[in-house]
This record gives sequence, C-alpha cells and structure tokens, in this order.
Amino acid sequence: MQIINNQNELLAIMGGLDLNGTIINAFSSGIKTLLELGRSLGTAIRRVVDGSVCTIK
Repeated sequence: MQIINNQNELLAIMGGLDLNGTIINAFSSGIKTLLELGRSLGTAIRRVVDGSVCTIK
C-alpha cells in the first residue's frame, strides 16, 4: 500500500457508493411490503368480482 503525502492528492480522492446491510435490508423490506400489499389488494378485487364476499349483518 502506498502512503499519499500530497495534500492535493488526498483532497482529490473520491469514494464510491457505500451500501451497508441496514440500507439493503430496508430496501428489501420495503419491496416485500409492496408485494404483500399487491397480493392482498389483488385477492380482495378477485373476491369482489367473483362475488365470494361474506355479507355484513
């Protein structure tokens, strides 16, 4: 590993994208929630269209 002593070179170094486990976990949880919401909504629409909804008394 080479040590950089020049201040201009140290300031010019730029990092890449930093993705850690917490961010990835949050995105995956959000996607899972959206998929589950879509499944529930699709099931509800299908039950209403088929007429297989229990009546409220």
